[in-house]
Amino acid sequence: MVNASALDAFGVQAWVAANNIANVNTPGYQAQRASLTTGPDGRGVEVESIRRDAAEAPLPASVEASLSGAAKDAASASNVDLGREMVDLMRTETAYQANATVISNQDAITGSLIDELV
Repeated sequence: MVNASALDAFGVQAWVAANNIANVNTPGYQAQRASLTTGPDGRGVEVESIRRDAAEAPLPASVEASLSGAAKDAASASNVDLGREMVDLMRTETAYQANATVISNQDAITGSLIDELV
């Protein structure tokens, strides 16, 4: 079912955003990004990949000047942008709800057709 595959993909995307939000204060954490693609035969949506975001989080200048090497790496903040994560989560929620509504409507139409045939 095409819309069910979309629900699975959007569920993964929401999980990735939630994981990023949960790790916003984890030093050195790199945000993840879930990429979606069109499913087989141009139908549905599926997860293409989940990758780490390689962008570095900036350290305050006073901290950066006093550290070097491994200490600097250990002190680096996560690169999670809460604004981006919240926008991604809202967009994913909207897409999920739209696909759930389509499934619900398909179910209602199928039920009506069966009732007419019986």
